[in-house]
Amino acid sequence: MRHIAGTLLAVALVASSAVAQPPASPPVAAPDPTAAMTADPLNTSATYAFIMDGDGGLPLYSKHGDEPMIPASMSKLMLYYMTFERLKAGRLTMTDEFTVSEHAWRTGGAGTDGSTMFLPLNSKASVQDLLKGAIIVSGNDACIVLAEGLFGSEEAYARAATARAKELGMTASTFANATGLDAPGHRMSAHDIALISFRIIKDFPEYYPLFREPEFTFNNTRQYNRNPLLRELDGADGVKTGHLSVSGYGLVGSAIREGKRRIIVLNGLASETERKKEGPRVMRSAFLDFTASTLVNKGAEVGVADVWLGEQEKVSLIATESYATGLHMDALPKIKGTLVYKSPLMAPVKEGDIVGELVVSAPGTPDKKIPIAAGKAVNELGMIGKAMMGLKGE
Repeated sequence: MRHIAGTLLAVALVASSAVAQPPASPPVAAPDPTAAMTADPLNTSATYAFIMDGDGGLPLYSKHGDEPMIPASMSKLMLYYMTFERLKAGRLTMTDEFTVSEHAWRTGGAGTDGSTMFLPLNSKASVQDLLKGAIIVSGNDACIVLAEGLFGSEEAYARAATARAKELGMTASTFANATGLDAPGHRMSAHDIALISFRIIKDFPEYYPLFREPEFTFNNTRQYNRNPLLRELDGADGVKTGHLSVSGYGLVGSAIREGKRRIIVLNGLASETERKKEGPRVMRSAFLDFTASTLVNKGAEVGVADVWLGEQEKVSLIATESYATGLHMDALPKIKGTLVYKSPLMAPVKEGDIVGELVVSAPGTPDKKIPIAAGKAVNELGMIGKAMMGLKGE
């Protein structure tokens, strides 16, 4: 076996600083970089943290990002997404009205300790107002009314949301209610929260501006958006906060800077003050310290192999697939590519034959193995050619 170690070829290094293109399939889960790096490059006090490239969906950083956790109000993003789906499909309009049930009023209304839109019992509210109450001020009553109006009951919504989440690639998400109030089995991972945020931004740009609205007045009550990023960070335009005594303070945020978007998720912070401080700090780090990097391009020549008894002595080796990943900037100089194949190759060689693999190693990520193929056909030498080689002593 031949092992060629060192940094990746120039063609890959040039691409390494480029923003990854949106993937054809849902973004994959990120590995936990603390398992491979001696120090956490983000150094956040949050128990759970995740950073995603908001343009292509690539994970850039994960701290327990794939572990199911209590998501609090951040789980309401699933309800928003499913409401937007119905609006876009024409199955619902902003002027449609739903009635405030006793369950919605008692569980999420003015007499509760949680976030509320202050919907009166048995009153009617438009989908537009309910969405504003649910998104801008995180009203539990608004969320229950929407869930009941769309699915018949909160329990039916939870079943539908769990199923839809799986379809969207949210493998660590199960829902028990529409509010995010603590309940057995109501769980999401930080990765899944970033993913549903990514999908809302990409799939429903016409509705996403609701998330940056600073305030909402309903029933003579003026309330403000709790997202600290909207006030503390230029370019921030969403997404959602969350808090329960059992989960701590959480935030999923999104922002654009110099044409690039980042999505961050934090949960398990100790206080609202810590969230106000840590949210903007992590978002700035997401832009400055992390990159979505294309390390290998499909079709790129990654090496040249010797060929034994071939009409040509060498053949180019071609990567059969692209590979992009998220990395901390300090990890870029430590990327290595290793070609592994039997040397020399034996003629004849067919164009496209898989002859080995390129192993890409980067700090904080598992090794990626990419099949490599012969770039062209190499025919076997004829009898005369073999005889000539024999005369030369080869």
